[in-house]
Amino acid sequence: MTTPGISQDPLYQMLRNDDVAGFNQAIDGGAECDLRGTDLRGLDLRGLHLAGMDLTDAYFRGTDLRGVDFRGCALDGVSLANARVSGCYFPAEISAEELRLSLEFGTRLRHPKKD
Repeated sequence: MTTPGISQDPLYQMLRNDDVAGFNQAIDGGAECDLRGTDLRGLDLRGLHLAGMDLTDAYFRGTDLRGVDFRGCALDGVSLANARVSGCYFPAEISAEELRLSLEFGTRLRHPKKD
């Protein structure tokens, strides 16, 4: 596990500046963004398009994730402490109990990406 950091990736910076629509347009157009180990706490990321990204060690404390589809994403080491997750899809391999523990206590999820 790494300490979440601030990336200089232009697409990551779009998220930090509340431009989810711009991020989605870029991702849908084939752009890539490395969100591994990034600090995404407290952001409004409703409707974010993640398309199977590797989110290993990302930090979502207090983030609004309503409606985000995490299926196909690598979520190993992700913390969801106090995040809003209504309407989210999570990989079936992650139990409801593990999600609850992450939401309530900030425990890190165990879900490596499958090739």
